[in-house]
Amino acid sequence: MTLIRFQPQSVEAAPTVTAGDMLRDLMNLHFPFFPKERAGMNTWSPALDVHDDKEAFTVTLEAPGLKKNDFEISYHDGVLSVAGERKEEKETKERNYFRRERYFGRFSRSVSLPADVKADKIGAAYKDGILTVTLPKAEEAKPKQIQVNVK
Repeated sequence: MTLIRFQPQSVEAAPTVTAGDMLRDLMNLHFPFFPKERAGMNTWSPALDVHDDKEAFTVTLEAPGLKKNDFEISYHDGVLSVAGERKEEKETKERNYFRRERYFGRFSRSVSLPADVKADKIGAAYKDGILTVTLPKAEEAKPKQIQVNVK
């Protein structure tokens, strides 16, 4: 173990630290002998956005490197679920990583939608690493314009 002299820094010079960084450091400090999979550190969750307009909900999910057959998409009781798996490329020679930030393995995301949709009209498209799921709203969920009559 190498000891390093503490050098205080001003608040302005302190690097930005996220909660994820702190959790990773804490897990490495307290569980250095356990595999990262057991410590919950080898999971990934692709970013997703949900857009709501008059006609439909649109869910976009960033999942580069997958194929369209790698996704499992389902809708049940107002919840859209998207699952899949990014497989790691296998090579015959051993790699000695200096830094590794790309995650591999299974993921699952679920989104509860605030209104009913036409389940039989749900569509999905995958292009340039972006999965787009379109969920048309049921007629009763669409906003209605009400005319005011003057008497």
